[in-house]
Amino acid sequence: MDARRRSPFTAAVTLVALVFLFLPLVLVVLFSFHKTGGLSFPFKGFSLRWYRDTFGSFEFREALKNSAVVAVCVSVATLVLGTLAAYGISRTTSRLRGPIGLLFFLPITLPGLFIGIAMLVAFRRVELQLSLVTVAIAHFVYVFPFFLLIAKATLDRLDPALEEAAADLGASPFRVFRKVTLPQIWPILVGATSLAFALSFDEFIITFFVIGSDSTLPMYIWSSLRRTIDPSINVISTMLMLITLLLWVLAFVFTLRAGRGRARAVEPILGGEEV
Repeated sequence: MDARRRSPFTAAVTLVALVFLFLPLVLVVLFSFHKTGGLSFPFKGFSLRWYRDTFGSFEFREALKNSAVVAVCVSVATLVLGTLAAYGISRTTSRLRGPIGLLFFLPITLPGLFIGIAMLVAFRRVELQLSLVTVAIAHFVYVFPFFLLIAKATLDRLDPALEEAAADLGASPFRVFRKVTLPQIWPILVGATSLAFALSFDEFIITFFVIGSDSTLPMYIWSSLRRTIDPSINVISTMLMLITLLLWVLAFVFTLRAGRGRARAVEPILGGEEV
């Protein structure tokens, strides 16, 4: 009875929370189609004017290209090095496993402001010119622990008996990884790579300290807000939301696919036990 009485209240709170979270996003998308330059009601009609102006801007296209290039480089480097690091940490029996893992995951606990300043000081120490290269390096430091956390958790859930059986049959360590381990974890790795791309693509605070004279999309938004506020900002924000949503859906689909693959692999074993 108490649970039933609480249900309407819980539903109301949930609905209010969802409205509070998503109504501002809906308004951002709505006013990206506003006919005039206003960002408040009353809404005076739909127009693609601001989309044409935004995509026709050379500065916007250049910033978008820079963000995409940095995010792709960071996500690829994170995929390769993060997978190797996660596999090494997950499979090692050394006593240093815990301290090494802690050092890898430490950047997650640090605020972006601290990472940005620390990377700026490091680049100045080695006299490395600030550019998109330094942005990619800083983003890698920030994104790497998130990928490593997901990859390591996935590897820890695998049955080591499968790898041991392949090794007993004469497979080399690289062949064991390529033929046994990788087919089981690649959907999760793709999802984690999508997350790494999204984190790098949207990063602003760290980028602010290490960008140099170049520009990325978050920096372009910041510089535009300093000059004026019009629906073109809503256009860019809408595009960023769509990109992030697509990456989230991609990560979710591959994660779900990995879960179904593990379930199909376990079904014959369970069926054999029942018989």
